[in-house]
Amino acid sequence: MGLITGLLTLPLAPVRGTVWLAEQVREQALNELYDEEAIQSRLMELEELHEAGEIDAEELTQAEDELLERLAAVRGLAREEGDG
Repeated sequence: MGLITGLLTLPLAPVRGTVWLAEQVREQALNELYDEEAIQSRLMELEELHEAGEIDAEELTQAEDELLERLAAVRGLAREEGDG
């Protein structure tokens, strides 16, 4: 980037910084959402909550279904990346 271009685009620096930060936050959120270990850990945590009586069977089933769908999606993505 040249000196003139740098000076002309200087007012856009906060916007570029905000966009970069938003992209980093999005990437981190996706990593956490599709982390197999985190999903498996949450499944175990749900089972412990159910055994302790903190959540009922319906809540457990609903949460497990959501987590298992995420886990299946993660494994499907991993297979697609392995094939590609």
